[in-house]
Amino acid sequence: MDSLRLIPTPMNVRMLEGVAHVPPDASAWMSGALTMSPAPAWLREQTSGAWCGADERDAQSYRLTIRAGDAGCLIAECLAPTSTGLRHARATLVQILRQFPSQAPCCEIDDRPAIGRRGVMLDVSRCRVPTMTEFHRIIGQLSALKCNHVQFYTEHTFAYEGAESVWGGWDPLTPEQVREIDVACAAHGIDMAANQNCFGHLREWLEKPAFAHLAETHGDWMFDVWPRSGPFSLCPTDPASLRFVERLLGELLPHFSGALVNIGCDETYDIAYGRSADVVRRRGRGAVFAEFVGQIAAVARGLGKRSMFWADIALSHPDCLSMLEADMTPLAWGYEPDAPWDDWCGALTRHGPAWMHGFWLCPGTSSWRSITGRTSERRGNIEGAARAALSQRAAGLLVCDWGDSGHWQTWPVALRGIADGLHAAWCGCDTPDAGTVSLHAFDDPSLEIGAWLDVLGDVDEPLRSVAMPLSRPGQTGRIRNQTAIFADLFKGCDEAREVGSREVYDGCVARLEALGNAPAASCPLLMDELRHTLAMTRLAMDRFGRRRGWSTGSPPGSWHEIEAEHRRLWVERSRSGGLAQSCAFFRKIGPEPGEATA
Repeated sequence: MDSLRLIPTPMNVRMLEGVAHVPPDASAWMSGALTMSPAPAWLREQTSGAWCGADERDAQSYRLTIRAGDAGCLIAECLAPTSTGLRHARATLVQILRQFPSQAPCCEIDDRPAIGRRGVMLDVSRCRVPTMTEFHRIIGQLSALKCNHVQFYTEHTFAYEGAESVWGGWDPLTPEQVREIDVACAAHGIDMAANQNCFGHLREWLEKPAFAHLAETHGDWMFDVWPRSGPFSLCPTDPASLRFVERLLGELLPHFSGALVNIGCDETYDIAYGRSADVVRRRGRGAVFAEFVGQIAAVARGLGKRSMFWADIALSHPDCLSMLEADMTPLAWGYEPDAPWDDWCGALTRHGPAWMHGFWLCPGTSSWRSITGRTSERRGNIEGAARAALSQRAAGLLVCDWGDSGHWQTWPVALRGIADGLHAAWCGCDTPDAGTVSLHAFDDPSLEIGAWLDVLGDVDEPLRSVAMPLSRPGQTGRIRNQTAIFADLFKGCDEAREVGSREVYDGCVARLEALGNAPAASCPLLMDELRHTLAMTRLAMDRFGRRRGWSTGSPPGSWHEIEAEHRRLWVERSRSGGLAQSCAFFRKIGPEPGEATA
């Protein structure tokens, strides 16, 4: 009999002698198991009540025993301190029954998570807002991977009253829909945090005449090393900005039953380029930032919520951390293998207050701005975050999946990274077996999809290692936060062509050709998404070579065909709002050599 395939991998598995016949009603029970539907006769569950509240990880522990009863029929016994532990035991049992639908091996499993809070953040502002059907499906998938926290990143995609000029055309989440999602999360044992960026990333608001006066600047500024122009952040020294935040949170937060709200506040690079410049010169950027973030948190506190905030700006000015209240939760994020997690944890501990609810570390799926995902970077990034979370005693690990540049990645590419992240959060740091991911995340009995996606996600890795000039002109080394073939799409014919070599490129082409066709999938939509991802990868790889004279002959398709399939697949999972904005990025693809420029 095959060995057990479980994700996340349990802490301790002891195989017993014999097998047990799976009851005929098991398949029907599995569909509602994680919403704690009534247990059938062959499932015996008991809560011990032994948890004293000292460590929430103990509350999530369980023992699952599978043995053969009368006539060899399966008996599953679940013992846990709390109902939360019983839910995790059920998740493990469902995976065993999926792998062994007729006869299950007798075994005893003792398990508990390495990290108490294991979350996923999905971007629902950069073009994609899932349909309600898709939200429910995602919640079920995350619960099956023992996720217990979720949030949906929001800038302008909640239907605020009187803000139709901002969210019109985006198919935003309505109050009723948020409450429905909140109820579904609770039914699956997932805490849903509210999420609304309350400082930066507010261009969709600040470009509108009704809100333009709130912006820090409408002029030129620098986003790290990249020139930018136009509004981005609220002016932190304008009292009207805080009144605007009060309006947003006052309307949004009552629809969430949980205690947390992520108030954002990341990447506010434009501060001091506009109206707050004089105050920043007198007091310093960190102090101005922290004061406004603290004011936002006070608004949330008055509405009964505790604030999480992205900690990047505060970590770049660590002395300002002491200005923040101890009930806040910093979120230290980084999306590359070399993210300095230990340094960030040290700064949060040394310079901040005694955080009452700890801090969280936030790696990423490496799916955005990639087409394929970035397998090596994803693994190194997630493993590093999980190791640091354990050694530095972080309270949670939040796996982020962003939607920059049109949210072109298909769901299976994102889910591959989410599975790695949730596995690491439960187990500590290791990477799950790709075949196990295939079986349980993709319902793939062939066990091929996970490994195929991993190879695809590194198909341009040798080019990535030298492609920094595509992102930061004048610098060398590995490109960050995107694949080489994606970044190259948006370059002109003669722009940054001295990247890589013909030999390196030919090797990447050979790797792509060796990958072959997309593996078969039991779900037709998943099959189409894999094929579409492969077709887009082939065309992007061809364009990389064609720009440098390394690829000749007819291209393997056209961007018109890719866009048409992108449009067709989009509405299978996402609302039609945002599709036009996503497709606008196809118009930004640079011309082929010999084509006339616009």
